Amino acid sequence: MIGANGEQLGIMSSRDAQLAARDAGVDLVEISAGANPPVVKIIDWGKYQYQKMKEQSRAKKKSKSSELKQIRLGLKIGENDLNIKIRKIKEFLDDGDRVKIMIVFRGREMAHKEIGDDLANKMIDLLGPDAVVEGKPQMSGRNLSFSVRRK
Repeated sequence: MIGANGEQLGIMSSRDAQLAARDAGVDLVEISAGANPPVVKIIDWGKYQYQKMKEQSRAKKKSKSSELKQIRLGLKIGENDLNIKIRKIKEFLDDGDRVKIMIVFRGREMAHKEIGDDLANKMIDLLGPDAVVEGKPQMSGRNLSFSVRRK
């Protein structure tokens, strides 16, 4: 049996353990049922549950799950519009998210895939050394896409 402050109280009968817990005004909780003899601890169950819940809450706050954001743009994007898209991508990366960039080809633009490659390379250069490209840009249907994450 383990006491409320973590001290070893030794081996005792279950009746004596229940009486000791009742005298302390707290609960008797079985820690390890498979041990011989079973290990029990005197704790305040409500306080224990509250501390566990707070600990899980702190752990959840610390672990940020990164999302996959998506930015779509066309081949005929203007310089200022491109700069706005780059700024938005950098904001997403600063938040810890991954960004999937899709360059959309419309109509006869499919005949000039090299323009899409040039735009992709220009975007990678504008994002700077902090951004890491996950794989080279790939065509999938009418879209040229690649993913970027923070270094």
